[in-house]
Amino acid sequence: MNYTIGRRRGEVVERVYLKHIAQHVGSEVEIRGWLFNKRSSGKIQFLIIRDGTEMIQGVVVKSEVSPEVFEAAKRLTQESSLIVRGVVREEPRSLSGFELTVTDLEIVQLAEEYPITPKEHGVEYLLDRRHLWLRSRRQHAIMLVRNELIKATRKFFDERDFVLIDAPILTPASVEGTTTLFETDYFDDKAYLSQTGQLYMEAAAMAFGKVYCFGPTFRAEKSKTRRHLMEFWMVEPEMAFYSNDDNMKLQEEYVSYMVQHVLENCSKELEILERDTSKLKNVVPPFPRISYDEAVEILQKHGSDIKWGEDLGGGDETIIASQFDRPVFVHGYPTEVKAFYFKPHPERPEIVLGSDLLAPEGYGEIIGGGERIADLELLEQRLEEHKLPREPYEWYLDLRRYGSVPHSGFGLGLERTVSWICGLAHLREASPFPRLLNRIYP
Repeated sequence: MNYTIGRRRGEVVERVYLKHIAQHVGSEVEIRGWLFNKRSSGKIQFLIIRDGTEMIQGVVVKSEVSPEVFEAAKRLTQESSLIVRGVVREEPRSLSGFELTVTDLEIVQLAEEYPITPKEHGVEYLLDRRHLWLRSRRQHAIMLVRNELIKATRKFFDERDFVLIDAPILTPASVEGTTTLFETDYFDDKAYLSQTGQLYMEAAAMAFGKVYCFGPTFRAEKSKTRRHLMEFWMVEPEMAFYSNDDNMKLQEEYVSYMVQHVLENCSKELEILERDTSKLKNVVPPFPRISYDEAVEILQKHGSDIKWGEDLGGGDETIIASQFDRPVFVHGYPTEVKAFYFKPHPERPEIVLGSDLLAPEGYGEIIGGGERIADLELLEQRLEEHKLPREPYEWYLDLRRYGSVPHSGFGLGLERTVSWICGLAHLREASPFPRLLNRIYP
């Protein structure tokens, strides 16, 4: 696809993006971007140019360009912005498979000494310069995988006739427990940053049948583990007339769809990340399912001192997931460790009709979900048991007064999913600008 038109000495030169460069072999084109790196052999300068979509090597031969162009190429510093014109040719040995024989070059801005060099830098140093770190090949690849996961998400739910409904970020009440709320002033009242859009999706599901929201959520959890962020993005579908089994089936279809989409569309990025894709190719339905009871038995056999009734920790999830070659559902958690809205099992009220989906390779829970309480009296009882004020939830109780139906839903953490699929050591790299316990800059 061609975009705008540039000019050189009165001639029309097509401006193209490097991701489309294969369509222009033998033609002269214009590239607008930044200098990623360069090297010189005296009379030839090799410029690695990036434009945000791809990289290409531009070759500047002293005898083939004007002295001004050659001198401009010599002056270029790392991350200087430039406009380059040249002829595209195939070059299998280059990083993109193509090369640009430069005919003209214009410096837009000569960059100061760039603070991120090819040498090793500490993580804190790089996080302080996250606004620049995103330009590196690895971080760039991670963000492109994230982008493809978002595209796959929207496509998956669109194909299944879900309606996208935006949930509010400011809310009057807690959903996932009061200990992890970010409180803010709301004129003469208090409000909180949303922990989840789920309750609002339940309302929307009663209007549209199948819905989802996709946006930021916030947890003031004082944790420094590699699995936690203060701000993260969640995909939260909610479906009327769905049982918990229906819900788990949708989850495995969705996760498999995303993984296969990335394998198909991000092979280069996964190669840059040195990801072992053989492990991702196993991610196809059906996923194994084990009960919480079975999970406790597995953990105890592996030396854990976990007792029935306790929630699973990160280490517990790693042990369980290591028994399988694809994501595994753990279902039937104790009622006491789950949120107030989970429906108790009709034959075992001490457990809920809910599940967590654990990713393999030590990445832990990427989805939590289950069937919601549809009965008004039981939901009122659960609010009391959790010592939650009734008034902020009156609208939520209304959903059980006017046409209540069985319904289920789940929430997938985008950053955890990105981390797993990319094989990252820490969740912070999966977010463009991560918010950590002691970090809100840049």
